[in-house]
Amino acid sequence: MMFWYDHDVSGWGWFAMSAGMILFWALIITIAVLLFRALNQPQEHPHTHTPATPSPEDILRERLARGEIDEDDYRRRLSTLHAGPLTKP
Repeated sequence: MMFWYDHDVSGWGWFAMSAGMILFWALIITIAVLLFRALNQPQEHPHTHTPATPSPEDILRERLARGEIDEDDYRRRLSTLHAGPLTKP
């Protein structure tokens, strides 16, 4: 029955209310910042990617198509590519 007559909050009560209010607002601000950052990130599409680096065979094919090398040179260079790494004597 004492509660009905004594409505004062003790020092620990004030501390608990203040700490709770600070934590509450810190949580609200953190959620707002994270939500803002998540919504403002550029959208990445799964089908967009950087083009693959052309293989040496592709480069040779392109050079042959542009007329930079002739067919004999193309076949010689292609056979060199397929022969594997050169060994040093």
